[in-house]
Amino acid sequence: MTLSHMTRRHALVLGGAAGLAALAAAPLGLIRPALAARKVGAPAPGFTAVDSNGKEHALADFSGKTVILEWTNHDCPFVRKHYGTDNMQALQREATGQGIVWLSVISSAPGTQGYVEGPQANRLTEERKATPSAVLLDPKGKVGRSYDARTTLPAGSSSTALGAASRSLLRRLASGPST
Repeated sequence: MTLSHMTRRHALVLGGAAGLAALAAAPLGLIRPALAARKVGAPAPGFTAVDSNGKEHALADFSGKTVILEWTNHDCPFVRKHYGTDNMQALQREATGQGIVWLSVISSAPGTQGYVEGPQANRLTEERKATPSAVLLDPKGKVGRSYDARTTLPAGSSSTALGAASRSLLRRLASGPST
C-alpha cells in the first residue's frame, strides 16, 4: 500500500511510538511485508477492546472515519523519547484536531514490560499530556496479532526522518481522498 492510494477511510496501523512514521515510510519499503500485503480498500481487521476507563470500543464504531492505531509501551526507549519530546502528543493533537480517531493500544501481557491496568494507563496519559481518543488495553495481544504489531521501528530507520514523514501523512489525510 502506498500513501498515494490511501483514503481517509483506511485504518492506519502504528507499531510503537514511531509507528505512524513507519507507516508513512511504506513507499520506502520500510513496512513489514504482512502489512504491506493488505489490499487497498479492504476492511481493516475488526476488533473489540476495553479502554483504560472500562468502556468497550469496536473498530466498527468508527466506520467511515480515519483511525490511527498506536501501539505503545511506556517502558520502550522509543516511546519514552517520542513522548518525552512531545512528538507523539503533537501528532495526537494534530490528528484528533482533524477529526481523526487516535487509539493508543497497550498489548503488553501481565508480567511483561509495558503491562499496565486502566488506572496506571490513565495516569501515564495524564502525566505525558497525551491526547488519544482512547487507550485500549490488549493484555492477551489479540488486537496486536491481528495487525502484526511487533516492534517500534524497522531496523536502520531514523526516528527524526520518520517523524517528519508522519507529519506529511497527517497533512495528506487532512487533504482528503487521493486518487
